[in-house]
Amino acid sequence: MHDGSGAGVRLVRLDGMATRTTRQSRQVRARVGASIAALHDGVAHRSELRAAGLSRHDVASEVRAGRWQRAGRHTVVIGSGCPTGEALWWRAVWETGSGAALDGAAALLAAGLTGFAPETIDVSLPTDNRRHTVAGVRRHRRVSPLPVVGVGIPRVRPELAVIHAAQSARSDRQAALVLCLALQQRLVPPAALLSAWQGVTRSARRSLIDSVVRDVCDGAQSLGELDFAAHCRGRGLPEPSRQAVRVFPNGRIYLDVAWDEIGLVVEIDGGHHALALNPVDDALRQNEVVLGSERVLRIPVLGLRLDPNAFLNQVVRAHRRWSRELPERLAPASG
Repeated sequence: MHDGSGAGVRLVRLDGMATRTTRQSRQVRARVGASIAALHDGVAHRSELRAAGLSRHDVASEVRAGRWQRAGRHTVVIGSGCPTGEALWWRAVWETGSGAALDGAAALLAAGLTGFAPETIDVSLPTDNRRHTVAGVRRHRRVSPLPVVGVGIPRVRPELAVIHAAQSARSDRQAALVLCLALQQRLVPPAALLSAWQGVTRSARRSLIDSVVRDVCDGAQSLGELDFAAHCRGRGLPEPSRQAVRVFPNGRIYLDVAWDEIGLVVEIDGGHHALALNPVDDALRQNEVVLGSERVLRIPVLGLRLDPNAFLNQVVRAHRRWSRELPERLAPASG
């Protein structure tokens, strides 16, 4: 039945009694749905639609007509397509259970991380809350409540999310990558990450994450040099000199490690080297060394963590080659 205003009135039975519910006009439904979906990248929660004056019959009418789509018990796509992008994050939080929040890489992406593409959406929620399985979503039960960012989509704070992302990454390389990206893109202050990591009591990747966190947060170049010296001893190479000094027109330069007798220099790049103007300074320094006839090999400190043999093989080859060439270089020129 209609009241002449374009809206409909429907009789439904609740507890044996007839109740009148008003069905909004199609134009009203479209306007309300669009305004709510604009906040969530194209999706709306049923409770928000209801609070805005749309009944379940209004929603059902739009779904039957193909103008809206169901994407779960609570999630409605305002349109004819499937949820994508941020809409999938909202769906993951709404459908997984009460108290859910984005975690891991998903929380970092929501905070602005780029250059990392996880296969699933990680969501954390309290252990005691009811949980629901959602396609494409990986659930994590947390005994203690995690600090959540209060603006926008619920998400775990970045300093904890990046640790969780590293713990659940597919490989050690992926774990190191997400830690470095979060710091390089200024999503997590180094001090906050160090503090959060110190509070972690159990981790399947404790050794790796501990090394990477300290490398990238402390700028622990000296630690990298010590590790490199140990690797050299293990390969039977002579001990290199550390913090070798070179004097150039623009001042004194300190090199990480060097074999002065053969003119081989190895620079150990700490996690801080990719930040700000460090690459510019590094390039200028390396160019000066090369112009002075020495050879320079560069090793990221993370390379010593993730693939030390590949880098040490290069160092061994370089040391052998230039050791063989040394007599020729020292021989006096003929004539």
